[in-house]
Amino acid sequence: MIPVNYLDLLRLAAPETVVLAGALVVLGVDLLALREVETGLRRLLLLILGAVTCGAAIAWMAAFPNLGNFMQGMLVVTPLTQWVKGGVLALAILTLLLSGGASFTNHWGEYVALLLLSAVGLMFLVSSESLLVIFIALELASLSLYILAAFHHDAPESAEAALKYFLFGSVSAGFMLFGLSLLYGLSGSIDLREIAAALGGPFLDPLLAVAMVTVAVGLGFKIAAAPFHLWAPDVYQAAPPPSAAFIASASKLASFFVLAKVLSVGMGGLEGRAVFGDYLPGWVPLLAALAAASLLWGNLAAIVQTNVRRLIAYSAIAHAGYMLLGIMGGKAGLPALVYYAMTYGFTTLGAFGVASLVRDRVGGDNLSDFAGLSRREPWMAFCMLVFMLSLAGIPPLAGFFGKFYLFAAALKTSSLDLLWLVILAIGMSAVSLYYYLQVLKQIYVVPPPSGLAAAPIPSLPKTVIILAALTVIVLGCAPNLLLRVLAAP
Repeated sequence: MIPVNYLDLLRLAAPETVVLAGALVVLGVDLLALREVETGLRRLLLLILGAVTCGAAIAWMAAFPNLGNFMQGMLVVTPLTQWVKGGVLALAILTLLLSGGASFTNHWGEYVALLLLSAVGLMFLVSSESLLVIFIALELASLSLYILAAFHHDAPESAEAALKYFLFGSVSAGFMLFGLSLLYGLSGSIDLREIAAALGGPFLDPLLAVAMVTVAVGLGFKIAAAPFHLWAPDVYQAAPPPSAAFIASASKLASFFVLAKVLSVGMGGLEGRAVFGDYLPGWVPLLAALAAASLLWGNLAAIVQTNVRRLIAYSAIAHAGYMLLGIMGGKAGLPALVYYAMTYGFTTLGAFGVASLVRDRVGGDNLSDFAGLSRREPWMAFCMLVFMLSLAGIPPLAGFFGKFYLFAAALKTSSLDLLWLVILAIGMSAVSLYYYLQVLKQIYVVPPPSGLAAAPIPSLPKTVIILAALTVIVLGCAPNLLLRVLAAP
């Protein structure tokens, strides 16, 4: 038996411990000290306490960059995983502050604690190379997100969407657990690197092929890739906007990272080839099929949407197709994938923030509800312009450089195997411009409805939206600020 040094464990898991302790403190403070406080002040104090907790975890990682491998992959901390965890925590902070003007619940202590617990699950998810810890962390994050999706106490459709999310998630978890058990049975290990060493060979075992497919089903659900995307439109539209924003940003960042780790580390040497007429079985052809389906279905279905949050959901399906290119790009694609997922997270979170403000003031978030936003709220309209153009991939915003680096990484594969998929992705990017411009047409061209009174915007959500827009602009104009550290050895 391997001796366990719990001091090493505590040192490596200190950021997760800080966030977990913060979740317990939030619950305790809410129960013991804030029950009689006015709702608005209570909400503000709890949200700030949650944000300070995440900030403290980021500060700990910056001040004490502890790196190491605990118990053969149970907990693996590298500079890249720390940056991904920092991205998850930053998105959690913005999500908490975005909730500052919301009124979808009175249970703010439980809401903040659940969001922090989901962040803990996502942090452990990106920091492990053990099948067991990956599954447990994924379920910790998922169970918290299922509840967060149902947190709108006055909206029955929120509970319905959360039920769909839970049912699809339960089935996908079963598929994933079956695939992970096959990997363990074939290799005799739960460590990804030992699995790769045991499974390497010139031929693909039929049971290994089944394991690949079932693991792809489980993680394909988490990243909302077609055809495992059916939960996403309902959850994005009906869940409380901050909850949907966190699901669309931080959850996607961590899920893509762990998918890349499971495939590139645990199934290294089993990539195969995805060339028309000359394909070789492996996980690259599988991902190529998922990427093509996501690009086509996500972009084409988004064209006919009339609700902005539902449009963003189908857009997210399409962006899953783009990000899968980064996984297929190998080592060169991983920094590009993390850069794209991070900047996409800030973009989507900001877009949800604007949609939430429009819904609070107009009573809906359909396309027609955005009419004349530039005349009513010019700053929010400009931020939405930044978000939509970045999602469309227009320079010099972060979305353009993210796609450029993803496509370049995919084309670096041997003999331009993925050229056909890159061409499809570029074509679908052109298609996406149509429905993003539909949103901007309503904001800048269509006049506002008469008799709509102006209402003040809460300062916290407004600040979050402006910060997200500035991040997208800065990381677009200077992408090396982030790419340099992500690509560092």
